[in-house]
Amino acid sequence: MAESDSLPAIAALVFSGDENPDEVLSRFADGLMQNRHRVMGLIQRGHCNGPDTRELFATLLHTGDAVPLFQDLGTCAQGCKLDANQLLRAGAAISEALARDGGDILIVNRFGKLEKEGKGLLFLIEQALGAGIPVLIAVPQASLDEWSAFSGGFDVRLACSERAVSAWWESFSTPAGSLPGRRIA
Repeated sequence: MAESDSLPAIAALVFSGDENPDEVLSRFADGLMQNRHRVMGLIQRGHCNGPDTRELFATLLHTGDAVPLFQDLGTCAQGCKLDANQLLRAGAAISEALARDGGDILIVNRFGKLEKEGKGLLFLIEQALGAGIPVLIAVPQASLDEWSAFSGGFDVRLACSERAVSAWWESFSTPAGSLPGRRIA
């Protein structure tokens, strides 16, 4: 795990219903990639609230590929539209890339329903931390109890802002000015 004197290597971007964590994550990831950092993970594109929402995608950060996250359950369906198999396939692709290429950071779009159940993309977080790769994940305010149970308190909670995320990221500077594996532009 990356060493830091100030903040843990896992950060929860805590958001409420009126905040847009996807925009914060997207801008942060874009900035890192422009500076040649190896950014792994996925970011949600679109909103999943509301009964009329029919499509939701995530972008795989290491390839730019769009992955559909909803399954079509029909017009009368009331159940969860999240396609867990599609999410897990995306997770497997990210896992393979992490194992093959490493990375400077893993960004996970949500600590959602599956993660609260101990499933979903939690394996990616464990893989990244085991490899010394910092993790940034969006966590709804309403899910903080479940998040705390998973993280065991070994996380830092960030406001839903680019400034907070950037300050956390900068806390990983070493005397040499970089994390192992972090590319210097």
